[in-house]
Amino acid sequence: MATPTVSVIIAAYNAMPYLTRCISSVAEQSIGQRELEIVVVDDGSTDGTATELERLTRVYPGLLDVVRQENSGGPSAPRNVGLDRAQGRFVFFLDADDYLGPEALERMVAAAEKNNTDVVLGKVVGVGGRGAPVTMFRRNRARTDVFSSRAYWTLNPMKLFRRDLLERHRLRFPTDLSIGEDQPFVAAAYLNAAGISILADYDCLFWVHRDDDGNITKRTSGSEPRLRFLPRMVDLILENVPPGPGRDHLAHRHLTVDVLELLRDHLVLEPREIQQKTLARLAETIAPLCHEGLREQLSAMAWLRLHLIRNEMLDEVLELVRFEQELKRTGGATPVAVEDGRAYARYPYFRDPERAIPDECYDVTDQLSLRHQVTRAEMRDGALHLAGHAYFHRVATHDVTTELILRERESGAECRLPVTHTATPGLGADEDLGEYTYDKAGFDATVDIATAAEGKALGNGLWDIWLVVGAQGLSREVRIGSKRAADVSGKAATHIVDTAEGLQTVTLYTTKPHGNFTLDIGENKHEVLPHLELDAIGWKGGIAAELVVTGRCTLDSYPDGTLTVRLTTSDGAGSETTVDFPVTQPANGDTFTVDVPVSSLSAGVWGGELRLAGWTVPLLPLPQDLAPAKWRRRGLPWYAKPVPAVPGDDELFALQVAKTDLVKAMVGRMKS
Repeated sequence: MATPTVSVIIAAYNAMPYLTRCISSVAEQSIGQRELEIVVVDDGSTDGTATELERLTRVYPGLLDVVRQENSGGPSAPRNVGLDRAQGRFVFFLDADDYLGPEALERMVAAAEKNNTDVVLGKVVGVGGRGAPVTMFRRNRARTDVFSSRAYWTLNPMKLFRRDLLERHRLRFPTDLSIGEDQPFVAAAYLNAAGISILADYDCLFWVHRDDDGNITKRTSGSEPRLRFLPRMVDLILENVPPGPGRDHLAHRHLTVDVLELLRDHLVLEPREIQQKTLARLAETIAPLCHEGLREQLSAMAWLRLHLIRNEMLDEVLELVRFEQELKRTGGATPVAVEDGRAYARYPYFRDPERAIPDECYDVTDQLSLRHQVTRAEMRDGALHLAGHAYFHRVATHDVTTELILRERESGAECRLPVTHTATPGLGADEDLGEYTYDKAGFDATVDIATAAEGKALGNGLWDIWLVVGAQGLSREVRIGSKRAADVSGKAATHIVDTAEGLQTVTLYTTKPHGNFTLDIGENKHEVLPHLELDAIGWKGGIAAELVVTGRCTLDSYPDGTLTVRLTTSDGAGSETTVDFPVTQPANGDTFTVDVPVSSLSAGVWGGELRLAGWTVPLLPLPQDLAPAKWRRRGLPWYAKPVPAVPGDDELFALQVAKTDLVKAMVGRMKS
């Protein structure tokens, strides 16, 4: 038998009726059965799992390797058995309750091979109300590591592993843990992996909530099992990751996710004497990971929780858990107190003299949500007009000091400009149970491009648009544009603006992928010429000696009279004559028509172009077989006809205007 690409390892215990869909989802993978091996370890099931495995073996002959053993009490032993039997270049652990998307394995293997990575995380979707990890699946990551991503926030083993990685490091699931056994296994794989890929654009794994609540995490309750695996994870981090940001990144996950789950779902349900012992053990466990430098990474609530645990303040811990649960139930938001430019959440025991909990446990200044929306963003009459609202969540709009900043991306040059603070009655009334309103969060600003830089025009560059939102002494910057009203366009709009330094190109556009507003001044990303097009040129029907030029100008605005059709002729001695025929901006649409009365031109060969200041587009050449135009000037006959601009070159516009030579004309008639 050829070596399979993927060995899918399924530990099954009383897995009916879920097992059928689980195995079928693997057998029918788009990667094909020739690339697969399914190793199923029946861990002493008593519900018909064994019978179903026999049936599936007949349905998929040669595909399933079924092992039966006495119940081991957890998933570690059967997974290890499956891993020992696996032959594939990759292995994927799948719980018997869950199932795969049709292309999951093909896509994950392709990611591992293309990016030469050892672990691939496929997007997980919850089914039947079961929660699934989200933060690591915001976008695809071709190649990352455990310190540069949120991969560590999912430590379940339902991932694709390169088997060579697991064998080189002899990675197996610990059999002495009834829960959390996957964490040391996956963490060690992460830390030793050559790279990690994340597939976020395809639903790879479906996590099923069992109707009988039979998922392993549901069956195993109590603080004790969690207090066995958590110290092991702390030791693993201390032994393998040096002090610093990397260690803190991993510690963050355990100090928030695991600690909160232990308190919320288990400790609160236990007898008082058990609670006290549990809290003491938990305080001892987390102590090596806790230090003041970690504070910046954690929310105030998490830091307060850790403070109470480390000081073994049981009643306060229980009250904080109750407080958090009530917030979650009601959807409310904790009020804040603002003092000396800092904001403090009024969590339990804030400024309680008996507890003397430090203010830093309540400091949410850097965590306050800054909310904004742009309701107007447009260039008009040479100025940028902006309006909208911006405020700190839970901070009343008193003493508002919001201002606008234009910041050039490369040089960092800034223009700080005032805004008009406008009333926003009722803003916030439809959220937080109406507890907070922000009645003066509005802003309105007009930026004259010609004078914005201390009386001078803004220089060339990409000028990102920021607000410095201020209220009650708090202040924070935010790029604006990603949140905007439905009628505010993010489409690039290019304008020609008249300044003291001359005509300037200004494009208001939104960045990708975030959608924030930027002013492109000077064609850094948005050129003018693509906006100028010529469609046709020829004699105007019914009017002797008059050309009609049609074209399109998709610029959003330009000063009157600056867009012209310019004709030029030379006397051969270095002297040129030019005549401009202005293009009138169409009231609607972008198509224009220009009438050029050639009967007013002096004699000569005239070239032509569509011109907007320094931007030019050559006029289309006239067909060489175009009939001459004829007219009389002061009683004498004149004509105009197309000629090559250069002998043998018919690609440029060239129009010869001349007085008819009567002698030659008569000779020509006589010969004809």
